[in-house]
Amino acid sequence: MNRTGQPLVLTANFKRLCVLGAIGLILFVVFQILPGTAMQSTEQQTQKVITKQEAFEAALPYAQQQAGISADNVSYEDVLVTYKSHSDFYGYLVANELLVSYNEQFKQQYPYDLYSVRIPDSEGGQVTVDVHMNTGIPVSYTHEFPSSSYLDLEVLPASKVEEALLINRMAEGGITLSEKQQLAAPILAAAGYTPSKLNLQNTDESDTGLIYTDPSMKIGDSVLELRFTFENGEIRSYEPRFSVPAAHTAYVEKQTSQATIMTLVGYGLFTLLLGVLAIIYSVRTRAYTSFKRGIWLSILYFLFTMIGTFNLLPTFQAEGYSTAMLIILLSIQALFTLAMTCLVYFSLVAGNGLWRKDGLNLWPQSKEEGYGRYVLNSMYSGYLWAFALLGLQSVIFLFLEKGLGSWSTTDASQSPYNMLYPWLMPLLAWMAGIGEEAVYRLFGIRMFKKMVRSTILASLITSVIWAMGHTLYPIYPVITRPIELTIIGLVFSYIMIRYGFITSMFSHVIFNSILMGVSLIMMMDTVNVFAGVFWIILPAIVGYIIYRFNPAPKKKKPLFTAPHLEENQ
Repeated sequence: MNRTGQPLVLTANFKRLCVLGAIGLILFVVFQILPGTAMQSTEQQTQKVITKQEAFEAALPYAQQQAGISADNVSYEDVLVTYKSHSDFYGYLVANELLVSYNEQFKQQYPYDLYSVRIPDSEGGQVTVDVHMNTGIPVSYTHEFPSSSYLDLEVLPASKVEEALLINRMAEGGITLSEKQQLAAPILAAAGYTPSKLNLQNTDESDTGLIYTDPSMKIGDSVLELRFTFENGEIRSYEPRFSVPAAHTAYVEKQTSQATIMTLVGYGLFTLLLGVLAIIYSVRTRAYTSFKRGIWLSILYFLFTMIGTFNLLPTFQAEGYSTAMLIILLSIQALFTLAMTCLVYFSLVAGNGLWRKDGLNLWPQSKEEGYGRYVLNSMYSGYLWAFALLGLQSVIFLFLEKGLGSWSTTDASQSPYNMLYPWLMPLLAWMAGIGEEAVYRLFGIRMFKKMVRSTILASLITSVIWAMGHTLYPIYPVITRPIELTIIGLVFSYIMIRYGFITSMFSHVIFNSILMGVSLIMMMDTVNVFAGVFWIILPAIVGYIIYRFNPAPKKKKPLFTAPHLEENQ
């Protein structure tokens, strides 16, 4: 840690850090990358994935055959192709250690990861076809008729289900149970099923839809269901998928409720408190800081966040939002991002002032002597600490998986397959590295130390607050991520206090860039593989450029008097 007014020096035992980083990198590769040894909670997509263009080419004839739509003039530019995942079922498999068995027996025919292709019908409405991401085989479809009144029961709260059932019965067109069976028979036959060997779950004429189960297709407490819905006397949808046991669904809903409370109270309220205090202390410490500090970092934070939000446009479109609603949602997000940018900016100003007031220089300026070399060493240290942290994360996951029974599931809303440009995803690594290190480390630690009189306790408090902001990730039990990130947050805190804000920021950015870069590489297409590698080495490029543009000042030659001149005087 440097003191104000002194030449900048970053001292580190690079030999020890290299050993620590190498061990961490090996643990990360073994436990989170290699298919044969990776934990279930970190398993990557290892089979080759078809392109979205190929998914469209497979979906179009299927939609015309099954739904009878007129779509002869539809091109790839007219459709929406998004990634869809049965995350509830995938989570059940992981939680009960059934994933490997399912992949061997059923995944080829009943995938949990699909491309959802939305095709407009020239007569109005649209057909959505779900296509196997690896084989390109269509597996299910939904025909949304013009002016449809049918309601999706799965996305409705329990209080609305009874009302929705009445609406759906009216939408079906009054067809009888036997008529539904007759409509479903050709589709079942084409898929290779014999209706007489299936169990019909609907026994009441008032039931909506049609559900068959195949008792021979079972894994754990989950059984294959062949689901049909009807509208206007026609088949509206067909979907074969495995059921999710009610106990698992109830567990996830309870955990999600707890995560929401932890996020709103543990993260939201305390982050708001830090925002107010940052404004106050940026004014109170103005003699030790400058309101010019942090402007460029805050601008980058805003831009990276908004680009990341816009990049998720396919996710919002998949929800069926209108253009007007999308504009409203993006506008709300822009206002929220602007508020968070103000929080980051004042945290940078106030954090810098609080540390300098105590005579400590945790965030040097470019005009200070030795700045270029200091940033270069910060980048080196950042990579080594990031490698070590990846290994630590792997070990934490392993202990939590064995000890708490922790498990995770898929999240289509954050998948690179649902981004306009997947190769832009690691911009969010820079957003997190800048913003979170500014708020919870540079400012947060020094602010809470004023209250609790202990750097360790202040680091623990800010790490817990930061960790609470990650509880809505689909990892269960929801206490898993707070435990993991509290430990990692304490390491980030140590890095900042020992090496400075720039090193902790590099460490955070590199840590996230590697995780996101690996996700791009696992997509296994040329553009994203090169993009993944680029984002992983980008921090090194940035650090070296800063070093080259801030060279050490040349030493002046000492003045001296030539001896022979002295003798002639």
